[in-house]
Amino acid sequence: MPTATPAEAHGHLPTDGEELEVWIDQELCTGDGICVQYAPEVFELDIDGLAYVKDEHDELCTEPAAAVVVRLPLLQDVVDSVKDCPGDCIHVRRRSDQVEVYGPDA
Repeated sequence: MPTATPAEAHGHLPTDGEELEVWIDQELCTGDGICVQYAPEVFELDIDGLAYVKDEHDELCTEPAAAVVVRLPLLQDVVDSVKDCPGDCIHVRRRSDQVEVYGPDA
């Protein structure tokens, strides 16, 4: 049986050096705001009541399927958002090949 690495044992997720990005499918978003509670640096509710991602300048990305890079210190919070999202609308994928690593399609 494999043992957890020190990072995994402390709740940190391995990324194998891959840059990850997150996006929200607003058509499935229920507007509960759980993602904002977990990672307010990454997610925000807009005036329409739906969640969106924010870029590195804290600007809301309202274009359909807009994605932003997940900074490593925020990865656990983003993954927790994915797991608890009632709309199953948050997707985290590798930037290099667009393969989903966390989310409903992972």
